[in-house]
Amino acid sequence: MSDRIPMTETGYEKLEDELKRLKAEDRPQIVKEIEIARAHGDISENAEFHAAKEKQSHVEGRIRTVEDKLARAQVIDPTGQDLEAVRFGHTVDLIDINTDEKVTYTILGEEESDVSNGCISVSSPVARALLGKGEGDAVTVRIPKGTRQFEVVKIRQG
Repeated sequence: MSDRIPMTETGYEKLEDELKRLKAEDRPQIVKEIEIARAHGDISENAEFHAAKEKQSHVEGRIRTVEDKLARAQVIDPTGQDLEAVRFGHTVDLIDINTDEKVTYTILGEEESDVSNGCISVSSPVARALLGKGEGDAVTVRIPKGTRQFEVVKIRQG
């Protein structure tokens, strides 16, 4: 996997913070849990030991994932980009052509996406359909529930 992973500086810093926490707090805590569980004797039927080892496996896997994402990160500063077309880091105000529902999305990296707060991944179907579009453009987006048609109302800095 050598594909670059787009993210903002804030997203990169959050991943760095998570990695520091995983290595400095979570990993040592799990080692202590394993030691305590081992002290209880026979580990073959020790549920605490097996639970701690499973937790350790999850933490180590997340460490590897975060390290990989940081190594492949492409930090993009969206400030200063022209607002003629939708780009990574922009916030886009849309109106659903069929229902007149207004929605706002900020297009960010996968690690930064949070649909409940209006932040969508640059690789999501909605973001892919919006990239390169300008104000007034109509966009048809295929989503799992069917298709939706939006009009781009406003493009602004994230």
